[in-house]
Amino acid sequence: MPELPEVEALARFLDARIAGRRIGRCELASFAALKTVDPPIKALIGRPVTGCGRRGKFLFVEVDDLRLVIHLSRGGWVRWYDSVPAARARPTRGPLALRLGLSADLGRPDGPGLDLTEAGTQKRLALWVVRDLTEVPAVAGLGPDALRPGLDTAALARILTAAPGTIKSALTTQSLIAGIGNAYSDEILHACRLSPFRPARSMSGPETDALRIALATVLGEAVERAVGRSPAELTDGKRRALRVHGRAGQACPACGDVVRSVSFATRSLQYCATCQTHGTPLADRRLSRLLR
Repeated sequence: MPELPEVEALARFLDARIAGRRIGRCELASFAALKTVDPPIKALIGRPVTGCGRRGKFLFVEVDDLRLVIHLSRGGWVRWYDSVPAARARPTRGPLALRLGLSADLGRPDGPGLDLTEAGTQKRLALWVVRDLTEVPAVAGLGPDALRPGLDTAALARILTAAPGTIKSALTTQSLIAGIGNAYSDEILHACRLSPFRPARSMSGPETDALRIALATVLGEAVERAVGRSPAELTDGKRRALRVHGRAGQACPACGDVVRSVSFATRSLQYCATCQTHGTPLADRRLSRLLR
């Protein structure tokens, strides 16, 4: 799933290429993806793009006085074209959700453009056309951005004190902290040597400060690696840089112990027992009671 660093990189990549152009084509291929009806998505056609940005894991395109808001969810992605395919996008069961064609001259059919696609059978990519970002309930409910300068140790402590579950859950709950998902939460917790199942409310002051530093460092470095890459390069770049997430069975880069995994119904997390749980493996939740 694209998280804050990848969505930030996508926003900057698109902003540099489509700001100042007009929407010449807007072809919806997945009616289920569109969550709004007023304004209609066809209202984007002919309007100038004034910029692209990010809120948490949401990507948005500013189109005159409208906003196209995009949540890529687990399997969504952006495919960029220097010359958008001439074939008209039509509703199918395939991966294509939306095709946008852009040009400084609306009479030219061969301008640049992009497809929004979604892999897999669970179609969760979502689109909204709104006048203000807060009209999207999920955006309006976001907590502070994970890289917001004001998210200092005191602010993070207040968030954790109010969180009802584990530190892993607190990091990935978008209404508490916006932008972190399954992969980077694993990386952050490994960096500050915390168990993913540590109760969020139990964090001491020094532990909270270490978590804040790890959060800023891991995400900041990931943004630096991602920005400047094309959408086609971002996924592999992220995968290569991860130290524990997705690396079950491999050696921990910090201590050499094996990276372990805990699986849930639709996802899994990875951690190092030596670095994070005082050498005690956590039981797989599919098989037995969780060990703390």
